[in-house]
Amino acid sequence: MGKYEIVIGMELHTQLKTKTKLFCGCSTEFGAAPNSQTCPVCLGLPGVLPVMNKKAFELSLKAAVALNCKIDLETTWDRKNYYYPDQPKNFQISQNYHCLGVDGFVEIEVDGAIKRIGIDNIHLEEDAGKLMHPEGSNVDFSKVDLNRTGQPLAEIVTKPDMRSIEDAKAYMETMRLFLLHLDLSDCKMQEGSLRFEPSVSLRPFGQEKYGNRVEVKNVNSVKFVVLALEYEIARQTQILDSGGTVAQETVLYDEFRNETRPMRRKEESHDYRYFPEPDLVPATVTEDQIIEVRSAMPELPLAKKHRFIEQYELPAYDAEVLADDPGIAAWFESCAKLHSDAKAVSNLIMNDVMKELNSRKISIEEFPVGVEAAADLLRRVEAGEVSKNKGKEVFAEMAASGKNPGDIIEQKGMRQIGDSDAVRKMVEDAIAQNPQAAEQYKSGKGKAKGALVGSVMKVSKGKADPQLVNQLIDEIVLG
Repeated sequence: MGKYEIVIGMELHTQLKTKTKLFCGCSTEFGAAPNSQTCPVCLGLPGVLPVMNKKAFELSLKAAVALNCKIDLETTWDRKNYYYPDQPKNFQISQNYHCLGVDGFVEIEVDGAIKRIGIDNIHLEEDAGKLMHPEGSNVDFSKVDLNRTGQPLAEIVTKPDMRSIEDAKAYMETMRLFLLHLDLSDCKMQEGSLRFEPSVSLRPFGQEKYGNRVEVKNVNSVKFVVLALEYEIARQTQILDSGGTVAQETVLYDEFRNETRPMRRKEESHDYRYFPEPDLVPATVTEDQIIEVRSAMPELPLAKKHRFIEQYELPAYDAEVLADDPGIAAWFESCAKLHSDAKAVSNLIMNDVMKELNSRKISIEEFPVGVEAAADLLRRVEAGEVSKNKGKEVFAEMAASGKNPGDIIEQKGMRQIGDSDAVRKMVEDAIAQNPQAAEQYKSGKGKAKGALVGSVMKVSKGKADPQLVNQLIDEIVLG
């Protein structure tokens, strides 16, 4: 353990799943030609008036309730003033004085322990545009794409409750799943629809006062946030060890050099000269609305994981994998209702279903094998009608052709031979043809058994029940 305690807070910005922008009717679809999805409102031209997107407000309210926040029944809008080339109005419509939700929390799991991370506030604001920097040694300009300007953003600000990089990583992964399960965002970090901006500081263990914090910007993946934090912690440690003072500033993370570089001094609230937005009326919420949102709240991933462990007696790893995707979790539970061996269902999903989904690049909702057919196959494997290895072949054919397992087993002659008398005759013939292997196995050389099993499986063309084959070899050879 080092001399310093790590203190991390996090700002999360996520583009909400709406078809239009926060204050105008422009499309939010990703990938359109630069500056093709703009209008006088999102460009901030003189004389225009913004109108709030109701859907964006409802999604933010859903997030605030799920994060256990105190909900302000009257939310107001404010102008956050700053100049940047991708902000055409020179201000951003945001919330500062009356945020939608405050003083909430989210639970994360780190090394099997549950930890609560405080949520300072969640508020709604419009996104800025995007600067594009052409490559080349002689290039002395940047281009601006304003398609993203005005897209609805939910910003979630934590309290400085994280004390390790592991905490920060768990928080980011938890929040990504949180947003997906609530259907608030598509969370595509590579497209800019989810961004994490950590603030990190160090202080000597036992000291109550926080150290100067450094906020990291321009990070587009969880992996790079972790690398940026590792670099920044090492940098601040070196400064403090040498008797220096860490500057409170905003830095950029350079993923190619794996280092942070100063961007600007850290702004405080007064630097933005917030004042009430004169062109928008307050947005109101009723207690009945909050109750309605809370009652319709889906089960969140961490709670679902622990329920899967308890209800279905699954290992923690299985439960976490299944609970991560709401579609897969629902598929699992539907299949588990039809086939009582939940672990067998879990194995099928993790070993076979996910393989097919990844290779086809499709979601579970698009998967051609239904839960009824999957449960039917699992029952046939359990009954010994088809071996586990052959069962995998049957499943692959089900996914490719859409046929039911019974037809595939019959058409391909995969039905397993489970008749005891028939298999006994095969085992006796194998022993007679391989007397040396039988003697070696009888004398304690376990590997010799493989030759006997292999001989039976060859004769039966892989159809003999392996468990029965092994049992009969032991019975006949070992007595």
